[in-house]
Amino acid sequence: MQRQRGKWAIELSLVALALVGIFLSVGYTTREGVTTPRVAPLKFNPTVARLERGRYLVEGPAHCFQCHSEVDWERPGAQPKQGKKGAGTIFIEDGMEWLVAPNITPDRETGAGNWTDEQFARAIREGIGHDGRRLFPMMPYMNFRQMSDEDLASVVVYIRSINPVRNVVPKTVLPEMVKGSLPPHQPITAPVAGPDMSNPVERGKYLVTLGNCMSCHTPMNKQGQPLMQLAFAGGLRFKGPWGEVTSANITPDASGISYYDEALFVKTLRTGQVGARKLNSVMPWGYFRNMTDEDLKAIFAYLRTLTPVQHRIDNTEEPTVCEVCKGRHGYGDKNHSE
Repeated sequence: MQRQRGKWAIELSLVALALVGIFLSVGYTTREGVTTPRVAPLKFNPTVARLERGRYLVEGPAHCFQCHSEVDWERPGAQPKQGKKGAGTIFIEDGMEWLVAPNITPDRETGAGNWTDEQFARAIREGIGHDGRRLFPMMPYMNFRQMSDEDLASVVVYIRSINPVRNVVPKTVLPEMVKGSLPPHQPITAPVAGPDMSNPVERGKYLVTLGNCMSCHTPMNKQGQPLMQLAFAGGLRFKGPWGEVTSANITPDASGISYYDEALFVKTLRTGQVGARKLNSVMPWGYFRNMTDEDLKAIFAYLRTLTPVQHRIDNTEEPTVCEVCKGRHGYGDKNHSE
């Protein structure tokens, strides 16, 4: 599972279309968006319960600050640099200098201190910026559409509570190849109740959606479209200050994580290690470890329901061409199309 930079950089020749293809979002386009104001603009009462729930979501499954901060990739867990939480970043080190994650701290001059709750809500779940323009898919608003109304309110309440940081960042300027490639705007027109949280599988599916797990653990074709026959089977390559790594197969196949039991899964996301092997920090275990055992077990319960997909990946081996995903990764030559 992984990050909304990411959440998440891919080789520059494909990155623009790829990010659109997997519906990830931060930064702005130069296109005008469609404004569809509500009859009664949203306003979220900042209760204690919402503050704590928002903290849990933002610092846990949604891992917002891994994208909206300058990250210390040298530290295990890839946390924001001191004093930079939520203050935005330019993705220079990722080879995408045109892509900018905005400052979402409550700073009124350089951040989101003047944004309304309605503007926050539409950015998170509809991909419409505070100034009415379409957002480029990098923060996964297509996934966050599934976020319940109460969880949305909680996220906004918590983000408003963090320390304001004065940090000027520019707006995103998209390459020409990306302009016009955005998914259509889909306004939220009905209440979003969320899943039955008493059902572990439904609870896990909801958390996997908020965590953007499929987006990172699904390879893409040359047009940047996800290969849904390989959903959750790994193969998406990330290159940046964290090094080079290919996402793992997390389906219950023998080539995936069939050998995991519930205890091993929870321990892996708590420690960032599978036995002696360390997980790369681009996989946001540094946020997922903040989740409760109940939620981590629910995620595992959901992953167990996925269709097993045979796709061998090993980041300790030299990358080779894979017939199945058409990419290059360790053990790629051990995969063969049927």
